[in-house]
Amino acid sequence: MVQKSDDQSLKELLKTDSKIVIKFYANWCGLCRLFASKYQKISNKNSSENLLFLEINAEENPWSRNFVEISKLPFVATIYNQKVVETSSSSNLEYVERMVDRLKQASQ
Repeated sequence: MVQKSDDQSLKELLKTDSKIVIKFYANWCGLCRLFASKYQKISNKNSSENLLFLEINAEENPWSRNFVEISKLPFVATIYNQKVVETSSSSNLEYVERMVDRLKQASQ
């Protein structure tokens, strides 16, 4: 399940969740809208994993945007133990799935 998030809630979630996947988007971004269903599919596929899937509006959340150093949209970041592990501006389903798989492999 994908949760909508913002700067404040991300700061709190970073303290409690060790493995986070974030999709950044903007309301004007057509590619972001097209990628939304793929991202939902990845989240559903990994629902039994200990991963938190978030989506954050990049324009409305400058702290989050700067935390992961967004280059363009859509943008995906994986976070492990409060540190950005990997980022990508790819909306390729298979590539993002590999990012998620690498995050799942991260040990405590």
